[in-house]
Amino acid sequence: MTMTKPRRIIPISAASATDDSAQYVSMYQKQATIYPRAVKGWFAAWRWIFVWLTQLLFYGLPWLQWGGRQAVLFDLEAQRFYIFGLLLYPQDLIFLAALLVLSALALFFFTAVAGRLWCGYTCPQTVYTEIFMWAERVIEGDRIARMRLDQAPWGVNKVLRKGAKQAVWLAIALFTGFSFVGYFTPIRELAAAALALDMSGWNAFWVLFYGAATYGNAGFLREQMCKYMCPYARFQSALIDKDSLVIAYDAGRGDPRGSRSKKANAAAQGLGDCIDCTLCVQVCPTGIDIRNGLQNECIGCAACIDVCNDVMDKMGYPKGLIRYATENGVVHGWTRLQMFKRALRPRVLIYGAVLSAASIAFAASVAMRSPFTFDVVKDRGALARVVEEGAVENVYRIQIMNRTEVPQTYRVAARGIDGLEVTAAPASAGPAAVAPLTVSLRLPFAVSQTLAGRSVPVEFEVRAAQTRHGATSEIPGLQVEKSTFFVPR
Repeated sequence: MTMTKPRRIIPISAASATDDSAQYVSMYQKQATIYPRAVKGWFAAWRWIFVWLTQLLFYGLPWLQWGGRQAVLFDLEAQRFYIFGLLLYPQDLIFLAALLVLSALALFFFTAVAGRLWCGYTCPQTVYTEIFMWAERVIEGDRIARMRLDQAPWGVNKVLRKGAKQAVWLAIALFTGFSFVGYFTPIRELAAAALALDMSGWNAFWVLFYGAATYGNAGFLREQMCKYMCPYARFQSALIDKDSLVIAYDAGRGDPRGSRSKKANAAAQGLGDCIDCTLCVQVCPTGIDIRNGLQNECIGCAACIDVCNDVMDKMGYPKGLIRYATENGVVHGWTRLQMFKRALRPRVLIYGAVLSAASIAFAASVAMRSPFTFDVVKDRGALARVVEEGAVENVYRIQIMNRTEVPQTYRVAARGIDGLEVTAAPASAGPAAVAPLTVSLRLPFAVSQTLAGRSVPVEFEVRAAQTRHGATSEIPGLQVEKSTFFVPR
């Protein structure tokens, strides 16, 4: 007789109606409005430096001229993309794919080393939110003033302040949309059309579309974009480890928290350095409490570091209760040099090596890119024909695309069969233009008899020479395309 082991039973009891431990949370409830407090300090100054740098670049680049044209222009209608001295065509989208791969590798490398510093200082969402919040503070006041204004009944003061803020937001958003479209339509022409109220329908649509996106994202969604819509916050947990640089609260030094007077002896009261002022929460643009540990919502802006350092100064305590550090560095009390040495760990070195190799390969491919390209198409009217003295002739049509912004002259040659004769006049193409060319290849009668009924591989060679100020000079490089020569029976 076998004994059966009794099954374990998990007891389940009904929750009491007075039990406060369980709470009902609706996933559809309205999110509480976050009123970030203004902060000054070292990192706040750096954020504004990056705001100025990124916006001077974004707003100013379309107005920059290069060789008589817009320096950076993605002309979709003409299917030409100008990036300073580089001219690209849709066929060059491989460079865009390579650039996206480089961006992904840079994301892995930078996040493994320094967490979400990109988000805190140069991400467009962060930059425009900072600009919009600055306008909001100028017009409505700082945190407490904005909270009181929102809670106050509608009146003349509230209408004027709210209206002025929305007007400034709309102006910034529309100018941003206009500047963005200026990368795809020559911005000087776009500005002239806008002043004359003669902008095309598509240009007007995209200006309004990108303006509305900026207005909505930076004016209303704000932290919701970072917390719920941006995938980078989700990647962060997979890309960082305990040796990645993040914003960290030193719980060993700060806890137990508690308020006290400036003259009080915190150690005698059994308290840490944190006075529980909650200013770190009030300045956070995403509304989190960094003292609860690193969270996905933290964008690494360091506003909490600035305000906490200011409080520590006033209390006479050392700075750095909240600081940029690694998790291992905080736990073990490492110095900056020790944390930096740990930053050079295998995953970072691998990311760095792959990123460096890919960057060098990308730069080399762009630098070695041919100044022209061509296609060969056989004449469809006749595969081959017999001409004088029994020679066999094949006719080809060649399209040569000039990838430079200077006129070029092209010379065509062919190889693959002994005795092959090439008849082709030199072709010329203007800047960023296409030169059509008809080329005939002839094979003498004696040679053609040995190849009767066969299609023989041949190769076309094209060399380019550019003309500047009346002087012609050959461009280094040779382009080769394969085709076939048909010999009838």
